[in-house]
Amino acid sequence: QVQVVESGGGLVQPGGSLRLSCLASGIIFRIANMGWHRQAPGKQRELAATFTGGGDTNYADSVKGRFTISRDNTKNTVYLQMDNLKPEDTAVYYCRAVLASGRTYWGQGTQVTVSS
Repeated sequence: QVQVVESGGGLVQPGGSLRLSCLASGIIFRIANMGWHRQAPGKQRELAATFTGGGDTNYADSVKGRFTISRDNTKNTVYLQMDNLKPEDTAVYYCRAVLASGRTYWGQGTQVTVSS
């Protein structure tokens, strides 16, 4: 059974940092295309950061230079390091796993709130 579980969200002041973690089980993690998306209140879900084919990364313009996606294949875990957080980064952050078959799995989401 495939499970995708995020953790690490919370409340942080503007300029602060958080690191999100996503543990994916039941899949061949090392070949899964992993990424992070986010959905702010009243807005559509959008891509924040993702690995692309070949191990490269891609970021939304709004987070470039502040967010870093990484993965540890020995732990079946993908991370999102978020620095210099802004109020507009407030959203529910979702982890996404795309398998070689093309099937996509999502986590339940973790809330990130940036506020003073």
